[in-house]
Amino acid sequence: MARIEGVDLPKNKRIEIGLTYIYGIGRKLSREILKEANIDFDKKTDDLTNEEIAAIREKVVKHSVEGELRKEVSMNIKRLMEIGSYRGSRHRKGLPCRGQRTITNARTLKNRRGAKKVVANKKKASS
Repeated sequence: MARIEGVDLPKNKRIEIGLTYIYGIGRKLSREILKEANIDFDKKTDDLTNEEIAAIREKVVKHSVEGELRKEVSMNIKRLMEIGSYRGSRHRKGLPCRGQRTITNARTLKNRRGAKKVVANKKKASS
């Protein structure tokens, strides 16, 4: 089993897809990394040699992924909240901050703010 950046890659998947299990790596970056390391996209993660895994690790280290990227994103959100921007206030309230409508959608986000409101108290049928 290949372990890169603290993430166990899935065993029976193509390496191109397996790399996307690492936070911050999508299909495009996965292909670029594999192209630089001269590894076939269709190769399964089980079939990788130790040298190929080491080559992939070398290429992945050049990009900000996993903990480093998560920290950067959370710091950006905190900064928006601290400066009091509109986006920061939406983050604080747990609402969409990219212009989506909230009158009909964003139900899960709205429910997270508080308890669901009871529409009508229905009596339970006695059995």
